[in-house]
Amino acid sequence: MTPRIETLLEKKLVGKGIQMSFADNKTRILWQSFMPRRKEIHNALGNDLYCLQVYTSSHDFINFNPTAVFEKWAAMEVSDFDNIPEGMETFTLKGGLYAVFIHKGAAATGPQTFQYIFGTWLPNSEYDLDDRVHFEILGDKYINDDPNSEEEIWIPVKQKA
Repeated sequence: MTPRIETLLEKKLVGKGIQMSFADNKTRILWQSFMPRRKEIHNALGNDLYCLQVYTSSHDFINFNPTAVFEKWAAMEVSDFDNIPEGMETFTLKGGLYAVFIHKGAAATGPQTFQYIFGTWLPNSEYDLDDRVHFEILGDKYINDDPNSEEEIWIPVKQKA
């Protein structure tokens, strides 16, 4: 699995965020609260859904701690921050260099993909992990819990020193 390397431009997003850990996974709750209301975002740029993970700078991706708390977002890209639906928030996704992987398969197979990214690809690449937001784009090939589903995994990277 070889990623493409992209420079992302800053994006404006609108959605909902929640504090969670992998041990106390609230992903389903987050998306169940967001999906019925996504049509209220009238200035959306396309139909892609963004699943963001905002980790602290001390988050350890090598020595996995399932109780480490982070913030997860369900969001859509917007043209501006005018007319934000009640109960939703804005998020500015900073630009920068990303390694973009294509995950194929149901969400249950995601941990294997992330294990490969952090355990095999990253240590053997010319990149280090950067301290920015990680995210997935759930586009038109994404089918919830389907073995034929595809999504893009965006990992923030920087050139090794």
